[in-house]
Amino acid sequence: MKEAEMTVPHLFMCPISLDLIKDPVTLCTGQTYDRSSIEKWLAAGNLTCPVTMQKLQDPSMIPNNTLRHLIDQWLQIGPQFDPFYLSKNDYLASLKKILESGEASLESKCQTLQKLQALTEESHSGNSCLLQLGFLPLLLELLFGKVESKLSEECVKFAGQALSCVLRLLSHGEYECLNMLKEESKLQSFQILFDQGTSKIKGSLCQIIEAISSSSETRELCAKLGKNSKLLKGLIHLVHQTYGASDSGIESDIGTMLLGI
Repeated sequence: MKEAEMTVPHLFMCPISLDLIKDPVTLCTGQTYDRSSIEKWLAAGNLTCPVTMQKLQDPSMIPNNTLRHLIDQWLQIGPQFDPFYLSKNDYLASLKKILESGEASLESKCQTLQKLQALTEESHSGNSCLLQLGFLPLLLELLFGKVESKLSEECVKFAGQALSCVLRLLSHGEYECLNMLKEESKLQSFQILFDQGTSKIKGSLCQIIEAISSSSETRELCAKLGKNSKLLKGLIHLVHQTYGASDSGIESDIGTMLLGI
């Protein structure tokens, strides 16, 4: 992507040249500039910080590697992403590390999911950034990778929070990663959550099934779900509970949706 076609976020703009910072360096005043711009400023005999106008007690420049990393990410990802999220890169990385950890407790992961849930509710561009950082496949793996045959109260709580985040991220149309459910063990985990989860969890899983049935990327998975008699019976029972047993054609409608026939 060409820089000329992108609006440079204020965070990534050199205060002197007002252009994208190529080589960020920080002065003793804490202000960051593009190296070439601040070098020209100092070479012209200026002994102050251009932004604060403080006299420079130490004219040395320290490379700002964190800002360089964020700018590189922004250039790769594109201008549609919120620089505010990129500036929180270390925070997001710490959340991901806890969720990935095999040593972190389920309680700790639940607390982490609460923070992630709040982030998914903030902005559309923020969710795009979370997708880019790989949170969706991670959450799906945590949900369906390994589920105990008997769910604890804490597991149910975790699943509910994780599903809430997954649905917000799926709203961007990233359905291909749902094909993980073609694995028998993960489909069994899906079934356990559907059988033992709260009504909210069941509703969230139904939304995932709806996403699967509407995407060309998940046709094989959709057909597999349509042939799963246990899941179909569970869906039909849920619909009867929700809308009443008198509804006719429910079985046919669900089968048509999943099998595409």
